[in-house]
Order: sequence, then C-alpha cells, then structure tokens
Amino acid sequence: MWRQLLENGRTAFNEHWPHSALVPVGGAILCWMLCGRRKKTIEMGDGWWGSGEKPQKNEDVSVRPFRIEVSDEDIQDLHDRLDRTRYVSPLEDSQFHYGMNGVELQKIVSYWRNTFDWGKQVEIINRYPHYKTSIEGLEVHFIHVKPPHLPPGQKAIPLLMVHGWPGSFYEFYHILPLLTEPGKHGLDPNFTFEVICPSIPGYGFSEAPHKKGFNAVAAARIFYKLMLRLGFREFYLQGGDWGSFITTALSQMKPESVQGLHLNIVFISKGGFKMLISLLLGRYLPWLVGMTREDVRRVYPYFEKNVYALLRESGYLHIQATKPDTVGSALNDSPAGLAAYILEKFSTWTNPDFRQLEDGGLQRKYSMDDLLTNVMIYWTTGSITSSMRFYKENFTRDMQSSPSNRTPVYVPTGIAAFPCELMHAPQIWAKERHKNIITYSYMPRGGHFAAFEEPELLARDIQNFVSKVEKK
Repeated sequence: MWRQLLENGRTAFNEHWPHSALVPVGGAILCWMLCGRRKKTIEMGDGWWGSGEKPQKNEDVSVRPFRIEVSDEDIQDLHDRLDRTRYVSPLEDSQFHYGMNGVELQKIVSYWRNTFDWGKQVEIINRYPHYKTSIEGLEVHFIHVKPPHLPPGQKAIPLLMVHGWPGSFYEFYHILPLLTEPGKHGLDPNFTFEVICPSIPGYGFSEAPHKKGFNAVAAARIFYKLMLRLGFREFYLQGGDWGSFITTALSQMKPESVQGLHLNIVFISKGGFKMLISLLLGRYLPWLVGMTREDVRRVYPYFEKNVYALLRESGYLHIQATKPDTVGSALNDSPAGLAAYILEKFSTWTNPDFRQLEDGGLQRKYSMDDLLTNVMIYWTTGSITSSMRFYKENFTRDMQSSPSNRTPVYVPTGIAAFPCELMHAPQIWAKERHKNIITYSYMPRGGHFAAFEEPELLARDIQNFVSKVEKK
C-alpha cells in the first residue's frame, strides 16, 4: 500500500512539475536558504556635509600634502588671553573631586605661557606626513605613516586608527613607531603596520560638517572612502572612545573589507534580561553566567564602579549631547577654560583615584608638553565646539533603534580591556554584539587613553590579535 501511494505521488509530481521547472524552483529554494543566512549589514548610504548645495561637478579626489604652521599672531593672541585669565579658588581639601583644581590650573597656565614651545611641538607633529583630501564636501585631514624598512617579500599590514574626544590624532604619536618599526622597539617584526590616522570631521585639522546629522555612521563611511582612495580594499581597524563607535560602524557597513577590528573599549548597545541575570548572579556564581574572577573584580560593587562612576564622569556628555554650542562658545574664547575642561578628563579618565591628588596625577602618565599639544590642536583650529556637536548628532531619540545598534558585528574582533577604563564589559556581554571575538585581554594597567598612556601594551595586544587572525 505504501509503495503504491509513493508511486502515485511521484507520478502526480512529475505531471504537475516537469523536469524543466525543477531547475528554477531548486534555484529559488537555494537562493532563499542562502539569503536567510546572509549576515546583516548597515546601509552605507551617502552624504554631503559641505556648505550649500552639492555641486554638480565631480569632487576633487586628489590627496594633497599638508603641514601644520605656526602663526606668530595666534601665539600672541594666546599669550594675551592667558595673561588675562581669571582663576577660581578651590575649596579646601577638594583635590580634583570638583573638577580641575584652580591651583593646579594656575601652574598649568604659567607653564603654557612661559615655558611651552608650540613651535618645537609643531616640528614633532610634522615629523610624520600629513595629508588632506575632499570627501563628501569636507576637507579630511589624516597622517599616513609607512614603515621605513621592510624585509624582502614582507608587506606592511594596513591599519586605520581612530581617536575619540577629547583626544586627537596626536594620541597615536607614541604608538606609531612601535607599529611601523616593531623590531626596533622589541616587538615582533613579522607584524609591521602601515598606519592611517584621520581626524574625525570637526576635530583638529579636519573640516567641520556644515549640516546637521553627521554621526558615527557618516564618519565611518568617509573613512571607508578614504581607505579606498589610498588604495586599500582590505584593512584592519583600531579604536577607542568615538573611534570604537566609528570603527564598529565601518565593520557593520563593509565587513568584506575589514580583516579585523581591535577595540580598547566596548560599548554595550543593549542589556535586557540576560544581562540582568548575569549581574544578579555574577558576583556569587560567575562561572554560571560566563564571567571570570577578573570580571567580578572589575564590575562589582556594581553601583559604585558603574552607575555612580558613570554619573560622576558623564556630566559633560549631557551638556554636549544637548547644548554643545553654549559651553563651546565659552571654551572657544578662553584657552585656560579649554585646558581645564580637557585636562580634567586626562586626570580622572586615566585613573579615577587621581581625583584624590592635588595635581590630578596629570604628569604621572603624560608629559605636560604632550597634554598641551593636544589642547593646542583644539585651540589653534577652533574646533572644540564642532567636536562636541558629535555627541548631539549621535545621542538622538532613536539611538537605540538605529541600525548600527541592532546589527551584530561578525568581523574578527580583538578587545583590550584596560582596568581603569570608564566601564568594563566582560567578554560574555561583548559577545551579544561582537559575534567573532578572537582575543580578549585583561590589560594589567591603563585607562581610557590607551594609545597615549600605554602605547607598548596596546601595540603588543594589536600584534597578538592580528597574528591570530592571520593564522586563521
């Protein structure tokens, strides 16, 4: 009976579906199966951020050398303003708990006015080749550092590194020689990099957008076009702070071009029930929810190390995500105010315990020349306001539902978790978004400005990540 039923069914199928029809039907089924497995990406889109309407003629795609110049008029104006600084007297025994300590600010301004040599620092900045190119109506600034020497047959690995706020391309000046000449500095010479460090539009020497809406996805698209313009179809990415947002968006947008993504901070886009359970059980049963002992040490007590810490350190974020032009107008007019606003972040974001110190521990990890060079990049370009607008453009009402927050990251990912970072994301949390984590490193020391503060630690972790990706 069963044999007869099967035979009848086969006959009916052949009558209604001749063999000539099976090929397109099978192709349709196969296509449906493959499309269902296709990994999601975010739309690349396009944009125009120059002033006025987009011109009809094609954009100039040339890459032009650029040098930073010292203006005597700018220096004189800076000195005049510093001489007229009105200081705030700090409360007794306040250290850096109220922000920049007024006594320490007086010392910084005195050094800036009487000792700091901007001309000498510009020479240091110009040691690496700088360029500009026009993309989507903006003059985009970047440095492009190639290895001076490579063994025969070895190729440099292209690496795009993106800074954050209140940093700049100058954050990478101590890590660049370690990446482009690793053998000379005791690192593995088999992984030598060709490094591109752009300035985010609106930061430093990159032109600020003239229109609303320029966010991390737009920046990622511009940097992707930059890499194509430089001849790179495949490359690695590295970022922290806004650089983490931008490089992650680029990985979601063009995963076929991103060989690997290395981050020194991971932002959790969504929590939900799983994360709640992880938080509730993690302190006492970490193994049950995929946490390690080191995760427990860094995460708990949760409210003190996360909620209270973020509330204490995120006041600037609320201002810049709502009314950046108001505070920007003040900072753009006062160099001492600008230094106080920026350098306070280099204190508490490097190590929260530095709040206990009268000088904020600023020179425990950085030189005053390096710190003031970063401030001068903002001051001489007048870019503090446009840099802060980036917060307003990204922290929008529909931020949680945006494609970049809902799209997983499938490219190979390396994470360097520094102990003094503003927030710690255990690997189990990071996996909610980053589906292909190759390396996850608990760094022994360091904070938010990893490349600036601990260049050798970061360089070694980048090399370790890339070596594992290349082997796979």
